[in-house]
Amino acid sequence: MRRVVVTGLGAITPLGVGVRPTWRRLIAGDSGIVSAAHLHPQKQWKALASPVAGLVPSDKISDTNAWDANDWLDPADQRRMSRFSQYAVAAAEMALQHAGWKPSADADLEATGVCLGSGIGNLDDFYATSVAYEQDGYKKVSPLFVPKILINLAAGHIAMRYGFRGPNHAATTACTTGAHSVGDASRFIAFGDADVMVAGGAEACIHPLTFAGFGRARSLATAHDFEPTARCRPFDEARSGFVVSEGAAVFVLEELEHAKARGANILAELRGYGCSGDAYHMTAPREDGSGAFLAMKRALGNAGIRPGEVDYINAHATGTQVGDVAEAVAIKRLMVGEGGVTDESKVTVSSTKGAIGHLLGAAGAVEALFSVMSITEGVVPPTLNLEKPSVGAEFNFVPLQAQDKKVRVAVSNSFGFGGTNASLVFSAVD
Repeated sequence: MRRVVVTGLGAITPLGVGVRPTWRRLIAGDSGIVSAAHLHPQKQWKALASPVAGLVPSDKISDTNAWDANDWLDPADQRRMSRFSQYAVAAAEMALQHAGWKPSADADLEATGVCLGSGIGNLDDFYATSVAYEQDGYKKVSPLFVPKILINLAAGHIAMRYGFRGPNHAATTACTTGAHSVGDASRFIAFGDADVMVAGGAEACIHPLTFAGFGRARSLATAHDFEPTARCRPFDEARSGFVVSEGAAVFVLEELEHAKARGANILAELRGYGCSGDAYHMTAPREDGSGAFLAMKRALGNAGIRPGEVDYINAHATGTQVGDVAEAVAIKRLMVGEGGVTDESKVTVSSTKGAIGHLLGAAGAVEALFSVMSITEGVVPPTLNLEKPSVGAEFNFVPLQAQDKKVRVAVSNSFGFGGTNASLVFSAVD
């Protein structure tokens, strides 16, 4: 089986546009979670139970690392793309620049593919077109409506922009989308379908309808005694739900010998990928964490790595009462029950959602990116707002502040509605 390495990264998150600005603020303990009540239409936003969101910064006057579509796309492309596709294209450009991979030869273009998905995509176009059609009829429906709402068009736009003619694939598996996209892409390379894959996830569904839907499902953080930055509280006793966020993360994955032959800077190796299904409930995980456990176990088995060799786990932990406990139970079973770790405090686990919220279909890719950065930088990002852990485990949850730590093996977990689970294993490359 061919080995797969990471040679490029790109990111757009509530902490900023770019991998370095995002990582710098994450490690500093900053938060990108704010109130969205000021957004238009204010009447709808203010009526929500929890108008708190992780918004990609967009004011370039006060933040040089803010989003401006004009930096990445011409006006015609902006009209053709929904916001999630715009984020995906921009993050892909960052990752390709980072990797130094902009091929022109036919053989290279045919050996380069894209595997990038989204959970929901963008509700703006759905909502606005539905209202326009109801009020004024057929002629108010844009001919671009269908292409703009299709999840696979983010991957399509990336492939068209660069001429990549390898596998063109889009996963849409709720909050596991980003992890599945990166994992699936690695298998295209491992099995010889491509030498290079652009992979990741993108999401841009900051819309009152999104928040109304998740709110009615009682999934969102609604603890009003906390400021917006403190609403998302993974593993904490006062956790009350997750915070919806937007953004994108993109990897350039490459076959090891291909990367070495062109002198690429290898950041890490994607050693393992494991998937499972809970087969249990539409939105809740199994309380015993068996689905999460199986995904992690399979990923480590695929990697040929023992649980005791894992230095850091970036948890899915969104800040829900049931989900965080189930994941902690699964990690304990893996690391202590089967991994032989006798001191729970030696198990290092953190959730970066306290800083950026839950990017839904992009979450798995963003958190996998953070896992790779923990390997390259020797720092573990903190779990913000964790004041009193309450999940039945005594791990090192990296509360409140980042920790310096030599990380050679990192696991990134992602779990989604419908009981879909995925784990990725990254390691340092000597």
